[in-house]
Amino acid sequence: MSSKDWLEKDFYAVLGVSQSAPADEIKKAYRKLARELHPDRNPGNAEAEERFKAVSEAYDVLSDDRKRKEYDEMRQLFGSGAFRRSSRGAGGGGGPFTMSDIFADAGAATGDRRFSGAGFSDLFSSIFSGGGARTATRRGPGRGRDVEAEVSLDFRDAVNGATLPLTLRAPGVCDTCHGSGAKPGTQPRTCPVCQGAGVTTSNQGSFSFAEPCRECQGVGTIVDEKCPECHGTGGVTKTRTLNVRIPPGVADGQKIRLAGRGEPGERGGPAGNLFVLIKVKEDPLFGRYGDDLTLNVPITFPEAVNGVDLRVPTLDGSVTVRVPAGTPSGRTLRVRGKGVPRREGNPGDLLVTVDVVVPKDLPESAREALQTYAASAPAAPREHIDRQVRHE
Repeated sequence: MSSKDWLEKDFYAVLGVSQSAPADEIKKAYRKLARELHPDRNPGNAEAEERFKAVSEAYDVLSDDRKRKEYDEMRQLFGSGAFRRSSRGAGGGGGPFTMSDIFADAGAATGDRRFSGAGFSDLFSSIFSGGGARTATRRGPGRGRDVEAEVSLDFRDAVNGATLPLTLRAPGVCDTCHGSGAKPGTQPRTCPVCQGAGVTTSNQGSFSFAEPCRECQGVGTIVDEKCPECHGTGGVTKTRTLNVRIPPGVADGQKIRLAGRGEPGERGGPAGNLFVLIKVKEDPLFGRYGDDLTLNVPITFPEAVNGVDLRVPTLDGSVTVRVPAGTPSGRTLRVRGKGVPRREGNPGDLLVTVDVVVPKDLPESAREALQTYAASAPAAPREHIDRQVRHE
């Protein structure tokens, strides 16, 4: 998700919290909504699925201190009307800047390079400098783009955590020039136009306008003799294998951020991030509801009537569950602490649901015994149903 998308969404409203909400309140609101909207709880409900995605997206930004700060800064700038066209500016227009205007200007100034993540606030601080100031923020080599990858996990690895090899074919640092973009034996030189600042400024009306230097493309340096391997970019497409640590309790559809493992920056600039999308395979025994594991166990009618001690599996062994006498089909029994591990606090629980099995075929002796039981058994409590039938 790009920073441009952030301005079009109110993540606080999505989670139902105020802008000043502390981190624990945001986490609590997210967990509540995630449980209510999870696809496992709303099968086939497209609206719930879209809301679940929106809640996850909002939490991904607001739970990260850096992203939240950047998001708040951008919303504050646009909400205050700071970006207005001056009547004395070029063209004489007095209307507000739109997102398309700003990103189109940025693209034109930088050769249509993408601005995302941490570079967004740098973009605005470099474009606008109040009061006719002649100074500008130094840009330097551009940050690399974020990279996304997908990994498929076994259910139990998702619950317990795992370390997996992930092979990517993506841009990486050039081994010949080590990211400088210059031919071995040479070095980039400081740009004579911007003096290494990466930006140039010009006065327009009551403020000065700063833009990335066109001579060096905002990098601050110029490569006279380009590296023969990467042709001056500092990066090449290569295959690399990373060992990715999956934390315990990761959920299907969740993204894990690996800082600095994305595309390398231009000419030695900081690398982007790697986002790993998790796809969790179904387990033949267990399901998942939030931080709880679910398990369906069939029992016989005599076991439901008389009660029984069941030995049921968990992810780390087995436990005995006492089914009380007179337990109806569909009742759920809770085993504390045998669910999904949490990053903070105790793990979730194991929810065991018993299903009374009705046999299709019975031997004659069993059928006769059942008929004897039926003759002396109390009737089912359905008087309210019978009364309705009699009134029809």
